[in-house]
Amino acid sequence: MDGLLIREVSKPPAQRTPQSEQRLRDEQVLLTRQITELDARLAREFPQFAELSSPQPLALDAAQKLLGEDEALVAFLVSQNETFVWAVRSKEALFQRLAIKRSELEVLVKRLRAQLDLGIPEGTPERGALFSRPYDAAAAHELYVALFSGIEPMLVGVRHLILVPDGPLQSLPFGVLMTAPAQKPLPSIAQLKELPAAGLNYAEVAWLIKRYAITVLPAVSSLRALRAFARTNPGSEPFVGFGDPVLGRSGQGSRGATLNALFSRGPVADAREVREAFSRLPETADELRAIAATLKASRENLYLGPAATEARVKSMDLSRFRNVAFATHGLMANEGELKRTAEPALVLTPPEQGTALDDGLLTAGEIAQLKLNADWVILSACNTAASDGTPGAEGLSGLAKAFFYAGARSLLVSHWSVSSDASTALTTRMFEEAAKGASKAEAMQRSILALMRRQDDPFFAHPAFWAPFIVVGEGNGGWASAASQPRPVTVAPAAPQTRAPAPESASSTKTEPAKPDVVEDAVNKAVEGVKGFFKGFLKPSPAPQ
Repeated sequence: MDGLLIREVSKPPAQRTPQSEQRLRDEQVLLTRQITELDARLAREFPQFAELSSPQPLALDAAQKLLGEDEALVAFLVSQNETFVWAVRSKEALFQRLAIKRSELEVLVKRLRAQLDLGIPEGTPERGALFSRPYDAAAAHELYVALFSGIEPMLVGVRHLILVPDGPLQSLPFGVLMTAPAQKPLPSIAQLKELPAAGLNYAEVAWLIKRYAITVLPAVSSLRALRAFARTNPGSEPFVGFGDPVLGRSGQGSRGATLNALFSRGPVADAREVREAFSRLPETADELRAIAATLKASRENLYLGPAATEARVKSMDLSRFRNVAFATHGLMANEGELKRTAEPALVLTPPEQGTALDDGLLTAGEIAQLKLNADWVILSACNTAASDGTPGAEGLSGLAKAFFYAGARSLLVSHWSVSSDASTALTTRMFEEAAKGASKAEAMQRSILALMRRQDDPFFAHPAFWAPFIVVGEGNGGWASAASQPRPVTVAPAAPQTRAPAPESASSTKTEPAKPDVVEDAVNKAVEGVKGFFKGFLKPSPAPQ
């Protein structure tokens, strides 16, 4: 509307029409009023959606009241020349500035990702390096020291770590960081086949996931959206799952593929190209059956093969189910050679001819329109936690965010192409642990630790197999509000550090003097430099009346 009005008033005087200009101005005022009214209605009737889609400032004491005694919220903001970290517990808070640049973080994260991503194409030098090189323990420990050493004393007694990553940190599951240097040589994946006992060296590493159950949030304000506004009456039926879609190629193993120009003919994907671009994943049917058995769910709620269609998903009342799973391929926006604004999507059984209702791709926009009431949504597909391709996008893909909008409270998503055997083992064990009373984050932590210690497959000890899945959203269903009054945030000196040697970067924590304007200046920088990510995070609480 602004563009139309600008074009109208920019015409030569002889071509301008006052009536047309006034009509456009009137329409602009009307649309603005309607949008304001809709925003107000959303905030009033659907506060969780409004909080997730348009985050509002969260006062420090409000955040602290949402944390349990054994929880900590740790949020990062990455700028070009330094990184900020906020650590918040129910009774205290800490702010620090870290002298590690964005470029240095990118180098460290890239080094680690290069030895984790099983989706690297076959026959490439990177694929060869993934299997032939040991895990980069130096980089994993260096990154831990750079990010956590200054706040480590504050995390004593924490069992559940809630993380809000930023920048390059969004591309890495924090569980692969090492809280101490490796004590024994770590073999490569290829060596694990020849020396299976060497897998124990990986199991003995001081991984961060051993110390904390970890949950990731897309923004600080999501804590309020998922806890203060969460519904307490999830669906009545235990489970529904969709998987093993009928696709053209045969194959088994990692999930995910590169698609070229699926949407070249318009907004509806070419169903034939969808069918031929991906391999079928018959093992996903077994994965869903195993989850259904663990949850004592009826197999009638499993939609496999020809039944796993987009039309089926859209036509069902999914709000009846406490747990919803999609075990299939995932397609990210702008993936591979598809350099256009395509939405991320999940691949389901395509019809003979694609339509707006069903073209075989359940996109983020379509997911957001579903009606869910789920404690868990499991996306057992590749790269569903990857960036969605938009400038400055959070490290959760449009898929993950769309499920939150639809009504999910927690997501289990993956950072890279998933080994099918590992995926099945992780998800089924996670539900078994949850059935014993573990929180969501703890259930995933126990499942990961059990997988890395398994003796029947030495590869499972390597983080490439146990680390891709992360818990996003509400990870502790049994949290309780802190009972005592919170204290104001302080700018504390960092703890003494001993840096791990690494060739690429050397980062240390800057100690800030405890003066009032430091926090204000840092917050101003944060609000200025991030897309609402930390908006109002340290907003002063209103004075008591």
